[in-house]
Amino acid sequence: MRRVIRIGRIRMPLRPRILFWYPAMAIGILLLFGVSVSIGEMPIPLGDVAAVLLGGGAEADRFIVTDLRLPRALVALGAGLALGVSGALLQNITRNPLASPDVIGILSGASAGAVAAIVLGATTAIAGGATAFAVLGGLAAAAAVFLLSGRDDAGGMRLILVGIGVTAISAAVTSLLLVSARVHEAAQAVVWLTGTLDGRTWTHAGPLLIAVVVVVPLLAPLLHPLSALALGDDLARSLGVRTSVVRTLGLAAATVLAAAAVAAAGPIAFIAFVAPQIVMRVIASPTPPVIGGGLGGALLLLATDAATRTLLPIPLPVGIVTVALGAPLFLVILRGRRRRLTV
Repeated sequence: MRRVIRIGRIRMPLRPRILFWYPAMAIGILLLFGVSVSIGEMPIPLGDVAAVLLGGGAEADRFIVTDLRLPRALVALGAGLALGVSGALLQNITRNPLASPDVIGILSGASAGAVAAIVLGATTAIAGGATAFAVLGGLAAAAAVFLLSGRDDAGGMRLILVGIGVTAISAAVTSLLLVSARVHEAAQAVVWLTGTLDGRTWTHAGPLLIAVVVVVPLLAPLLHPLSALALGDDLARSLGVRTSVVRTLGLAAATVLAAAAVAAAGPIAFIAFVAPQIVMRVIASPTPPVIGGGLGGALLLLATDAATRTLLPIPLPVGIVTVALGAPLFLVILRGRRRRLTV
């Protein structure tokens, strides 16, 4: 019989691999976070970074750590966690491993919203303007995808195809906004659209961290119903799961988290798609794990950012590297899914 952790009405399956891999990933995240703050043109030893984070350290180190590098590391941590959780939610809701916010158009819709905020000057006129516009764009894209794909085909390939269409429309809107923008604003938006952590400040980190801290804990009551959805709607209803409510809440949470990540760091592709699938296989879970997907996303984005700053001959935006690494894995999973469908 499967062991389950019960906290009030919240139930979580207890697996030996989870007891090992989740703490291991948390330790990896902590180490990579320290490395991210430590490396740069003026390297700071990890011991000095820890001293600054604990309230001590030299004055010069405090300025470099708290004002320059800590916001970037927090954006990498928050964006990776938000994208990983968002991808796991969508893959559970649709029962489709290809359904992640970057594949079905939510990131593109959020990008169009954020670019509109840049072009219209909302990033300077309104506090959190980019985040608000990105969330509206992401919600509009998600609503269009799920309404046009039809409720009876929530887990089918039609959803993916509609998502590709919404992605194309969102890209066209983004291009139109760039063409009509002034040169400085267009240049700012183009750099942001590559998906980058360069130049991140507390203005970017603050709204993202608020979204993560508020939304992720609220997902705890949905973990067990989301797992039940994997059994099919009829069986999930027989277990007392209100499938339409779970889907709506899960979709809203996935969209807000993905949009907050986009507003902070730009459209970083494939983290939301890859992280839940990798962790699902590592811990031998039958469904993409929500918590594990978040940990995996944070670990992947922090590791990718550290690699682009230390291993590559020239620093590249982290979004370009995630596309280069994630696209082959996407094709592998797509090929595997096609093979299962044709057997």
